Amino acid sequence: MRHTLTVMGQYLAVIFLVMIGLNSSGCTDTASISDGPEVKLSGLTISPGGLRPPFSATTTNYTVNVPATVTSVTVTATPEDGSTNITIAGTAARSLPVDLSPPGSTKDITIFLTSPGGGQSTYIITVNRALPLSGNNELSSLAVSSGSLSPAFAPDTLTYTLDVATGITSVTFTATKSDPNAVISGDVPNGGQATIPLDGPGTNKNVSITVTAPNGLSRTYTITVTRLAPSSNSNLSALTVAPGSLSPGFSPNTLIYDVSSSAGSLTVSATKANPDAVMSGSVAAGTGVPTGSATIPLGGPGIITRISITVTAPNGASQTYTITVSRPFR
Repeated sequence: MRHTLTVMGQYLAVIFLVMIGLNSSGCTDTASISDGPEVKLSGLTISPGGLRPPFSATTTNYTVNVPATVTSVTVTATPEDGSTNITIAGTAARSLPVDLSPPGSTKDITIFLTSPGGGQSTYIITVNRALPLSGNNELSSLAVSSGSLSPAFAPDTLTYTLDVATGITSVTFTATKSDPNAVISGDVPNGGQATIPLDGPGTNKNVSITVTAPNGLSRTYTITVTRLAPSSNSNLSALTVAPGSLSPGFSPNTLIYDVSSSAGSLTVSATKANPDAVMSGSVAAGTGVPTGSATIPLGGPGIITRISITVTAPNGASQTYTITVSRPFR
């Protein structure tokens, strides 16, 4: 009997110590382990949007992100117990449209539950309404590697022309977006630079650059590139002799001249109207060399010397200037 009383005394001591611990922590009635809100939902949805994290009866706080264009959401709450009273944003309802705050703001929507027995729980949905997406679909600059845009670039001007020399076979376009979040497409990729091959001399090519703003609005810039045809200019712009003078005086469209000179030689200088033409004959100058000069020996008195200068244009057209030099008898 002594042993039985000892064991019972030990159990009573343990129970007594547990009670002291509960009282000291403020738990004077019962102790329980929480498994979520006292009054639970079995379902919670918001439209448009999606809850984060996904709904769980034991999770009471959620966030939802919506675009700036969304001005209201509909919250639907379903209780586990059909007799539970529900208010959404202060209104007794199980499904309710709720107006949102302005773009760029946050709104908390509170779902308050009360059971017939007096139990209460609160679920909160925080709705983040985004700022409006930018509608900026402009270019801030547009540069070309050859020639000059006409008119000069301006963000609101969408149509341009660009003339390039006949020898230019490609043009590099560099486009810069006003809004870095916009997207460039068309003949120039989103990186903003492209080298566009041209067709043959004398042809046109359209280059299109489309800029799409973050909100989906787009605009297209169009550049018509004209690769000039080879020049047909086979004129001289100047022709002189020394000593002496031309008769008649020089004119680009006059091809035949006379000179009377008693000197033993004559220096002839000729300048092409088109530097890319080719000058040959008595005076020579290749492509890109505008002026040629040569000293021509003359025959004796009474001898006639003919000097010829042929100018061939880039397109192959040519004409010949002729100077007839007479050396008089003494």
